[in-house]
Amino acid sequence: MTEFIPPGTRHIDLPSPFPMKRGGALHGARIAYETWGELNARRDNAILIVTGLSPDAHAAANAGNSEPGWWEAMLGPGKPIDSDHWFVICVNSLGSCKGSTGPASINAYTGELYRLEFPELSIEDGADAAAYVVRALGIERLACVIGNSMGGMTALALLIRHPGLARNHINISGAARALPFSIAIRSLQREAIRLDPQWNQGGYDETNYPESGMRMARKLGVITYRSALEWDGRFGRVRLDSDRADEEPFGLEFEVESYLEGHARRFVRRFDPNCYLYLSRSMDWFDLGDYCGGGDGLDNEEQVRRGLAAIRVEKALAIGVHTDILFPLQQQQEIADGLRAGGADARFVPLESPQGHDAFLVDIARFGPAVAGFLDELRTS
Repeated sequence: MTEFIPPGTRHIDLPSPFPMKRGGALHGARIAYETWGELNARRDNAILIVTGLSPDAHAAANAGNSEPGWWEAMLGPGKPIDSDHWFVICVNSLGSCKGSTGPASINAYTGELYRLEFPELSIEDGADAAAYVVRALGIERLACVIGNSMGGMTALALLIRHPGLARNHINISGAARALPFSIAIRSLQREAIRLDPQWNQGGYDETNYPESGMRMARKLGVITYRSALEWDGRFGRVRLDSDRADEEPFGLEFEVESYLEGHARRFVRRFDPNCYLYLSRSMDWFDLGDYCGGGDGLDNEEQVRRGLAAIRVEKALAIGVHTDILFPLQQQQEIADGLRAGGADARFVPLESPQGHDAFLVDIARFGPAVAGFLDELRTS
């Protein structure tokens, strides 16, 4: 398999060896990143964005790549994350296939792809790698770290493992731990990939590729990224035209089925299956309760609260939506409450968006003002 690196992406080499939380180390590893805006003379206007599972570092158009990015409406001059005022860094996750070292990268020791020889990947490894990038760019303290979805987990891991690296935090549709429903969904996604004979214990290539497994994994994901409310409003029970219907027994019949199929087919050859497996599992493993400090005998909810309270930031904003079933709203409230218990000026903003977990990508009319207002406060405080 090949990596999928956007034009204009830059790289920073990680220390070699780079130790991994669950054992093992990487040699010759690197992290992909992009930037927007200018770092001021005091070096105190930097914002770090850490992403969900599949995005690359190209969050928006910039001098290195004029193509729109995955968060184009949110980031840039005059936008909610205003690059006229902030120096913004977006990193591609360690373990990804979008420029950072992962299972689809060459192992410097063997000259072959890592595949399943890649060390076990934790959210904390991605946090440590992102922290290294920040310091390598000459930034001692971030004005804010912003994490979306899986990136919300990464941001919390960064804050607790690298105290003082960020003054403030925005957590968008993130979580301090994986809940059973999201673990179950991701388990099914991974199973779909692993049960595809073409996966071949991670030894596939471009010709023998686990297309069916990846399609099923992506469809399961897309179903949970949006809400039932949106599926109903967008597709209803509309059937395909007769010339578009699948003539195979039990084939595609409804518009929603066709949408999922098209979405999945566009994704499967643009993301490496082994990287998908590693990143997915890293979310299931993450639990900020591991950092509660002497929490024997406490239930997990109290452990997580204590772990969050151990984080030191000045201000924090946790945003979620009522229709998110993958990272439900109570998880963002848990983050705000826990950070507040640690002394932060932390606020919780629940939004009424009908678009589920993916709302932060598409419902900029709701998310934009919340993010812009918080960042404007940081500039004037």
